[in-house]
Amino acid sequence: MEASEASHQIIADLLEARTGQHLTESRRWRVNSALAGIFRTHGITNVDQLVCLLADPGSADLAQEVVEALLNNETYFFRDKPTFDQLPGEILPELARRRRDVRRLSIWSAGCSTGQEVYSLAMLFAEQAMQWQGWTIDIIGTDVSHRAIAAARSGIYSQFEVQRGLGVAQMLRHFDETERGWQVREDVRRMVRFAQGNLLTGTHPGRIPFDLVLCRNVLLYFDRQVRGDAFARLASAVMPDGFLMLGAGETVVGHTDRFVPTSRRASFFEPAGVPLPAPMQKSA
Repeated sequence: MEASEASHQIIADLLEARTGQHLTESRRWRVNSALAGIFRTHGITNVDQLVCLLADPGSADLAQEVVEALLNNETYFFRDKPTFDQLPGEILPELARRRRDVRRLSIWSAGCSTGQEVYSLAMLFAEQAMQWQGWTIDIIGTDVSHRAIAAARSGIYSQFEVQRGLGVAQMLRHFDETERGWQVREDVRRMVRFAQGNLLTGTHPGRIPFDLVLCRNVLLYFDRQVRGDAFARLASAVMPDGFLMLGAGETVVGHTDRFVPTSRRASFFEPAGVPLPAPMQKSA
């Protein structure tokens, strides 16, 4: 094995150990570009030199920088809108029916990146304020990246970021323009909270299981065994009659027996053994 290949393997092992993400051969092309900023900061030019620095006993901060740089934080508001629209259209009304006695909903966005998904959820509730009056809505987002969580907590986004997934009316309704960028308004920020956390370690961030868990485009980066571990943790985090929402290209089929697809609801799954009634047919 050539030195550079061995170095790439060390970097891949570091990422997998810290996050569970498997850096496949098809993704290794992006390592050098992702680490370019670290190369400049430390005055080095390649992965071999970086691995030498990582061998130093005092390199813990550098190792975290490397992991942060390799994480894919791609996200945007109301991502995969046709799928996201099923939340206010079908899933949230169904949960409202199931929780009408307690009038409380708890939602977890696992792998929330820089927070757009969490704020999108909060905006849904803000835009249906009368419908949810008297309810306690608890929305938490977690991510393995300290940097992403810091960005999410600030609620500040660039012009490019707020234009991805948001219409002009929504942008003006829920954001204020500041010197640092567009900031989510306080009434929406008050509805959410963020915490750094690893999906594969520790317990889920709620005191009790959640009514709805979103884990979208996270499992794609895990190998089969780690994906199974992730599904086990997600199963412990969802109420028996709650829902799991995955990304548009993800499924539980062939990966776990802890969840089953819901009836005619793409990307939504439920704990195995709890049948969900079919959606009501719309009248002609």
